[in-house]
Amino acid sequence: MIYAGSVHRPRLLILYAAYGDGHLQAARAILDALESCGGEGVLVDLLAESHPILYQMTKRFYMHSYKYMPHVYGWVYNRTRPMKHNSLFGGWLHSFGRDTIRRIVALERPDAVIHTFPTFALPSLQHTGRPVLTGAVVTDFDLHCRWVHPRIDRYYVATPDMRKELISLGISESRVVVSGIPLKRGFRNVVPDPRIRARHGLDPVRPLVLIMAGAYGMLEGVPQMLEGLLAHPDTAVALVCGRNEALADSVRTRFAGACAEGRLRVFGYVDHVHELMSVSSCVVTKPGGITLAEALAAGIPICTLRPVPGQERNNALYLESKGAAFVARNKDQLIAEILKLVHDPVRLKNRKKAVAELQTKNAAETIVLDILSRLPIIKGARFGL
Repeated sequence: MIYAGSVHRPRLLILYAAYGDGHLQAARAILDALESCGGEGVLVDLLAESHPILYQMTKRFYMHSYKYMPHVYGWVYNRTRPMKHNSLFGGWLHSFGRDTIRRIVALERPDAVIHTFPTFALPSLQHTGRPVLTGAVVTDFDLHCRWVHPRIDRYYVATPDMRKELISLGISESRVVVSGIPLKRGFRNVVPDPRIRARHGLDPVRPLVLIMAGAYGMLEGVPQMLEGLLAHPDTAVALVCGRNEALADSVRTRFAGACAEGRLRVFGYVDHVHELMSVSSCVVTKPGGITLAEALAAGIPICTLRPVPGQERNNALYLESKGAAFVARNKDQLIAEILKLVHDPVRLKNRKKAVAELQTKNAAETIVLDILSRLPIIKGARFGL
């Protein structure tokens, strides 16, 4: 809460883009933490507001290139990774939404603006109007230089390694905070509870493998993974299909026997991922930044299959280098690693130890309190949750 001495409730503008669910999830987590502190906020998808037709086209291209032309997507990502904010390309990217953000800031009059997606139209305008405190929340474990801009006041990153990388690129060390990636409230304190298995119809005894197909159910090879894992009667699986109802229906039909035995439980889009992770031995997932951060918060090892080139592959390779993840080249290798992991207590303990070393706690709260402490309107105020 905000205690005596404050002038008014601090107001934040939180910008995101709905390319996947991760940036929006991070924005919502920050808003929730802000409201818990007594502040208020507004969420805005800047690209959707400013260029709705272009936004729909680029979103569709993103989804299709990700699914059907992953190497093209990866080539573009890696080719532009060292870009400069003031290059022709960088300046063009950060120009989108300038008129819209000028109008929104004039209307909402926020005390600070937080970006969970690197569209920095406002920082490029900071010299033209009332200065507003700006922050950028990097939602991956890999740093694309689209995030690097000299007029961002505060950076919030997942790891000390990313902090060092930002400093090496010329960002002052005093402006970079290792906060972790902001997650929904359920991940603040993930505690295994045997009652969770009963609540969600999960096998009460067998080691549980959680497969996350992604918000749009785009994880490749799910049926083949299930075949390999369920061939071992001492293994149970929980599958989260996201919004892909066709995948959920086909799996329930194809693996009706395992579902009837209780060794396979199929979910659609769920809000209780933290509970499923808390009782799982490992998670198989696309390596998006938010899902990886959730797995780290839950303390479970990560397995991934042939991640798409770009930030997801770089995310996965980074966590693999730290011992917290395994990147499989094919489905047989993936299944073999999962079975070795969940049935070898020593191997599982060592992997969980590596996961624990990467954990950060209460990222959303850290970000909000850091921003609020720098607002001149709240001199003399104290903050708490």
